[in-house]
Amino acid sequence: MTTLDLKQTLRSLYAPSAKAVSVVAVPPLRCLMIDGSGDPNTAPRYREAVGALYGLAYAVRALAKEAGEVFTVMPLEGLWTFDGAPVEDFHLTSADKDRFIWTLMILQPEMVDAALVERARRRAAKGKPAPALLGDVRFALYDEGEAVQIMHIGPYAAEGPTIARLHEHIARNGWALSGRHHEIYLSNPRRTPPEKMKTVLRQPFARL
Repeated sequence: MTTLDLKQTLRSLYAPSAKAVSVVAVPPLRCLMIDGSGDPNTAPRYREAVGALYGLAYAVRALAKEAGEVFTVMPLEGLWTFDGAPVEDFHLTSADKDRFIWTLMILQPEMVDAALVERARRRAAKGKPAPALLGDVRFALYDEGEAVQIMHIGPYAAEGPTIARLHEHIARNGWALSGRHHEIYLSNPRRTPPEKMKTVLRQPFARL
């Protein structure tokens, strides 16, 4: 039985260069998503949101496997804005983490539909304990469109200059920032040294 790994199928979106900014056209993608705000290091909702997302994602995978479809659970992703600041200044103002507004998400393969997600939600709700925010997770199509991206290698706290490179690339081409700052967390921070952590940084843009 072949295991589907969307990181390989969508390699251009999940394995960009760490040296040069690239332009990608992101197709509409099916995702489990949950919203929140506050410092990801201290806000209880952030920790609970991650637990709810993964709890549902693994329940979806289990049901799909029972139906003969095997796939790898995708990494956590985050869409970020900063309360009171334009997206252009995200890399300058994000030190005050309590003002973050975020959406966390996990990509789903095409065989996953709303009915399967609801069956998985019912199964996950039987867990002991059940994820606290399970009911807040939604299944939706995320249509990001054109974006620039780069692989950031290093700690999250050092992302600022890398984000600035994305913004500078957009400005240099006469485009405009459009949409939320996007991060894809490829490394487990509990197992990976900070200087070796890999995070895809992506910024949607609009051609003027």
